Amino acid sequence: MTTIHLRTEISAPITLVFDLARSIDTHKESTASSNETAIDGVTSGLINKGETVTWRGKHFGVYLTHTSIIPEMMSPNYFVDEMIRGRFKSFKHTHTFHSQDGKTIMEDKIEYQTPFGLFGEIFDKLILRNHLTTFITERNEFIKSKAENQ
Repeated sequence: MTTIHLRTEISAPITLVFDLARSIDTHKESTASSNETAIDGVTSGLINKGETVTWRGKHFGVYLTHTSIIPEMMSPNYFVDEMIRGRFKSFKHTHTFHSQDGKTIMEDKIEYQTPFGLFGEIFDKLILRNHLTTFITERNEFIKSKAENQ
């Protein structure tokens, strides 16, 4: 199992940051480089507990789909999205938010397992972990910019 931890400081109210992080529309805007689009489930607006979304995007030169459910949510402090269909053996992304010194601290914990045994582990170490870290970091920077400029 691979775990990635990210922390982003944002000069904006926690409720705004929370909503931007769970916004399907903001996700589409922030992932334009991979041409991600929501094709099933919640396809626009804010996703809530118990709802699903299926994403289609281009990664590593191939279009992939990934379906997630939001099994846990407590506004505006955290939500979890967990893969129910996709290329990973397992994938869980915990988003937490708290206020500190007038700012919102957004933290991401991404836990996943790759398929294909040793080949998957090597692919993860050489390529995937860095790709996911960059992907989520760029998305977080987009959220930060959007929140701080509203």
